[in-house]
Amino acid sequence: MTDATWHGGAAAVATLTFDVDAETPILASGRAYAGHLMTMSHQAYGPDIGVPRILELLADLGVPATFFVPGWVAEHRPGLAATIVEHGHEVAHHSYSHRAPTAMNAVEERADFERALEVFDAQGIEIKGHRAALWEATQTTLDLVASHGLTYDSSLMGDDRPYVLGVDGRPVVELPVHWSLDDWEQYAFLPSPQIGSVIESPRKVLEMWRAELDAMRHYRCLFNLCLHPFLSGRPSRLMALRELIESAQSYGDVHFTRCRDLADATHADPTLEHRDPPTVTADPAVYPD
Repeated sequence: MTDATWHGGAAAVATLTFDVDAETPILASGRAYAGHLMTMSHQAYGPDIGVPRILELLADLGVPATFFVPGWVAEHRPGLAATIVEHGHEVAHHSYSHRAPTAMNAVEERADFERALEVFDAQGIEIKGHRAALWEATQTTLDLVASHGLTYDSSLMGDDRPYVLGVDGRPVVELPVHWSLDDWEQYAFLPSPQIGSVIESPRKVLEMWRAELDAMRHYRCLFNLCLHPFLSGRPSRLMALRELIESAQSYGDVHFTRCRDLADATHADPTLEHRDPPTVTADPAVYPD
């Protein structure tokens, strides 16, 4: 990274992000699933088996990453967040309960958001960024990110490069995401609750992500890869991820960074204009509830 732009002269910037959801997205579908032992063990695989393997892989390849952790997960596995930080990676806010903000009212969303912050504060984990559960952010979400002094959000899809949102007079960096760079769309499957219906070959997924990275190098984009340890922590999938990272490293023009460091570079980039959060007014006569 050699200049004052967000990309520092790299052809593409890569952020490897891991959403350590564990049991939370299933419990958010209904607490009765707590008694489904297969389902709970399927989800526990992520933090218990997937995360240690992922940390070993990242250390072996010398790349940093960001782990978005729900407060409930950090609370029920007290050493998890600290272990991630000790390995040189970032822990970021991913709600408390993994309930979608769009399914809560403003009071409920604030309580959930702040409860997660309390967990991380009690564990001594500094939080700089946020990703909404299911990426379903609301205006309240952005207001909470800004009012609590977080520097970035990573939930929206308005670009394929970082951009800056003006939220109540405060700048919030948006690190955009997209379904094409999410392993959930490729690997997720459970009989109940239904979280996906197709399990793709890691070779096909690797081919798709390589094609996206190559195109993003052409257009100088942010390759913001979203992975879930209960999915991509599985052996063949993790080997495909290794191959992807090694390919990117071989190019010599892809910069790997933590989300918080990219957000700082974006804040400091004088070439970026600030945008307003998306605001759409829907006429009820045209679009009824």
